[in-house]
Amino acid sequence: MAVIAVIGTVVVALAALLHGYIFLMESVWWTRPSTWKRFGVADQSAADTTRPMAYNQGFYNLFLGIGAALGLVLFWAGAAPVGKTLVLFTTACMALAAAVLTTTGRGYLRPALVQGTLPLIGFVLFAFA
Repeated sequence: MAVIAVIGTVVVALAALLHGYIFLMESVWWTRPSTWKRFGVADQSAADTTRPMAYNQGFYNLFLGIGAALGLVLFWAGAAPVGKTLVLFTTACMALAAAVLTTTGRGYLRPALVQGTLPLIGFVLFAFA
């Protein structure tokens, strides 16, 4: 079981880091052409218009990443039931958000896979840890 927990920790930590990076793109770097183009935004004017929405959305990603990281810390610090619960909740939210993203159009399948694969794997591993 310890091996599963270690592998799960690595996967969940990567998911948390990915969601931290998504936060940076959405809440900090949104109006950079290299960022808004990645999200399929048409032009700088549209990026400026959608900035408040992206700013807010970025914080959702940040909070999920922080929650997953805190869950890992608690899990390994001796509060395993609380830490595991937090890890399972945050990774489930990440994976479900990615599932919702797939409903917005075919162009979002790849981003949904990027956003949801690590949390889904982490959830499964932690469920058995």
